[in-house]
Amino acid sequence: MALMPQAELDVTAGLVRSLLEEQLPGLSDLPLELVANGWDNVMYRLGKEWAVRLPRREAAAQLVLHEQQYLPEYARHSPVPLPSPIHSGRPSADYPWPWSVTPWLEGLSAVLVSQGSRNAAAEDLAAFLVAIHVPAAPGAPVNPVRGVPLEARSDAVMDRLDDSGRYPQAVRLRTLWTEACLAPLWDGPGLWLHGDLHPANILLRPDGRLAAVVDFGDLGAGDPAVDLAVAWLMFDGGARHRFMAAFGPAVDAATWARARGWAVVLATAMVSFSDDNPGMAGIGHFGVEQLLSEPH
Repeated sequence: MALMPQAELDVTAGLVRSLLEEQLPGLSDLPLELVANGWDNVMYRLGKEWAVRLPRREAAAQLVLHEQQYLPEYARHSPVPLPSPIHSGRPSADYPWPWSVTPWLEGLSAVLVSQGSRNAAAEDLAAFLVAIHVPAAPGAPVNPVRGVPLEARSDAVMDRLDDSGRYPQAVRLRTLWTEACLAPLWDGPGLWLHGDLHPANILLRPDGRLAAVVDFGDLGAGDPAVDLAVAWLMFDGGARHRFMAAFGPAVDAATWARARGWAVVLATAMVSFSDDNPGMAGIGHFGVEQLLSEPH
């Protein structure tokens, strides 16, 4: 089985409680509930108003620092709430990495709703991306695997597509990938990116409107096409066309071509490495289906 990265440290409720007692005693008596254990981070709900976000492996520690440093300013551009840290936790004797306390953002994960509810968020999600895709601050981080030229991800994609059992239509996917890599490169300034925009990081209201966007560990400056890949990971054909139309001339054909390539990158990563995470695997399979459903 191809599994998510293994946790390098068991982030238990007891460990979280000890960190709070040491560094944020005013909140340390509130109830703790484990709500997410992802590729990079563990999330606990703290009482009704807060969340605690902690890396589960060393590779994610720098990403938490990026959130702590840049997300508060970044969030000023957003039309919906973002999980800006209200406390930047320090390593301790029992826990070696930075961690954060953020507001608890209400909403239902887009992974858990019907396709119709996801589709209802098309225009809202486009408005969110229009708002945040502005020139990044000087010195903003550049993620080495997101928002970079597609060719930098080619070896990884081609290796995944060698798995004919997972990808019976690998020939079509290789063609899509090759065509995306031929699109003109992004030649504008590095724009602020979410970097990992897919249904598991999107929260919706009961009516399908966008409630919040979470998990900004991959934020940085680069090509906005990586975020636009959500068109294939989140929406079916009709809603995808509405999502794309909402950007108008602000996004050109070359950027949409690169976005399709990023959808190949992200969908195949989820399919190939999420045997132990059905929700993430489902996003990947949906993305592959959407990519292959389009006339070509």
